[in-house]
Amino acid sequence: LNSSFDWNGIRQPYMVATENDSLNGVVMLFGHLLTNTSQIFADVRTYWSPDAIKRVTGKKLSGRAGEGIIHLINSGPATLDGTGQQKDNAGNPVMKPYWEITEEEKKRCLDATEWCPAIREYFRGGGFSSKYLTTGGMPLTMSRINLIKGLGPVLQIAEGFSVDIPENVHKILDERTNVTWPTTWFVPNLTGEGAFKDVYSVMANWGANHGAISCGHIGADLITLASMLRIPVCMHNVVNDKIFRPGAW
Repeated sequence: LNSSFDWNGIRQPYMVATENDSLNGVVMLFGHLLTNTSQIFADVRTYWSPDAIKRVTGKKLSGRAGEGIIHLINSGPATLDGTGQQKDNAGNPVMKPYWEITEEEKKRCLDATEWCPAIREYFRGGGFSSKYLTTGGMPLTMSRINLIKGLGPVLQIAEGFSVDIPENVHKILDERTNVTWPTTWFVPNLTGEGAFKDVYSVMANWGANHGAISCGHIGADLITLASMLRIPVCMHNVVNDKIFRPGAW
């Protein structure tokens, strides 16, 4: 349902949050309305530090992944658009509005997806889970609405990128959770201070085990929307000169 296509063809994606997580469903809707694209629903499951990756795989990652990575993974509500098989004019991986998606891109998304029998530990009724690996280099914005007692809803935002890691490293790390689920390796943009001083701090300050992931860096748009809705933003890594909070509208 979260994908931009089904057995009848390409169509507008639905916004469906698993595990009755209405708060993540709300921020998925925010992302969809701001971008016209589908949204990845994922667990913010595991932080892998450089030392931990070296210990269990014998490898040291480099580039964006060199300071650690966050494993975004869930049992199947992640949109198949999140495979990264849709491309912009420069050939970069993106998630497009449904009316821009070609039949060839739809086919590539499906070809990049496996359908694995659901594990009985979670799904005693059976069924299938989608499994794919998001292409690296896609700009992403992870966001989340949380409820704080005495205050109400607050918004968290983390802009960053999907990253590619070596196949043998992915296999070992993926087996530490569940190999039948879709994976996005995510690295937030760091500021060197506060919740964004390092990758671990981003996950440690995240308010729940779920996040909604949009293609593109839309943190500034989310902040403007939150201002209009009177929702405080308690965590973000958007540069100040991009932020606009309207005083009247």
